[in-house]
Amino acid sequence: MATAPTPAVTISEHAILRYLERVYGIDMEHIRAELSSPVAEMAVRMNAPSIRLRSGHRAMIRDGVVTTILSKPKHRGRV
Repeated sequence: MATAPTPAVTISEHAILRYLERVYGIDMEHIRAELSSPVAEMAVRMNAPSIRLRSGHRAMIRDGVVTTILSKPKHRGRV
């Protein structure tokens, strides 16, 4: 008699956020404040598609919402 496979567990984004806050001590409000800087607000007013963050990453903006963060660009060395 074959046994049924164990169902995979799905992890919600909410659970991941709470894990980051409570296990790793990451301050989500600090991140929210950093991403909603005056530069981001100006970009929204100007309908800019993105801003470069202090870290060198790029925050993509659509319809006034920061939708994702892109990795830092890889600089090519001199040949």
